[in-house]
Amino acid sequence: MRWADFAADAPELAAFGATRLGAAVAYIATASAEGTPRVHPVTPIISDELYLFMEPKSPKGKDLQRGSAYSLHCGVADSSGGQGEFYVRGHGRLVTDPAERARALAAASYAPADRYVLFALSVEFAFMNVYTENEPLRQRWPR
Repeated sequence: MRWADFAADAPELAAFGATRLGAAVAYIATASAEGTPRVHPVTPIISDELYLFMEPKSPKGKDLQRGSAYSLHCGVADSSGGQGEFYVRGHGRLVTDPAERARALAAASYAPADRYVLFALSVEFAFMNVYTENEPLRQRWPR
């Protein structure tokens, strides 16, 4: 599912996720061909899709092209999980269409290098957790 479709179905969760993923460097996890986990810092771009630009030889890009699922987790403000956690899971798609690349560039908060490759990440599961004095506030999608 595209980010826009996820946002239409779960607007509050998507808004929280967009805020948290845009607040600091996030971390993407993929699996190597041998099945070992990898974690990489990334700067997600959210528009109608959830995008990531990366170096052409990035191991995470090779994992996504091979069909590895991903998990993307926001950075947290402190060791108490301040401002909450958000993560999303799905699969990546290499973007080769120049018009789609232009849309991702227009939505980026930084200037990706021309050599970077672009991936659109599907949203197949999303989760938030906000720590409170009482019970944590949790929401997941799909419900």
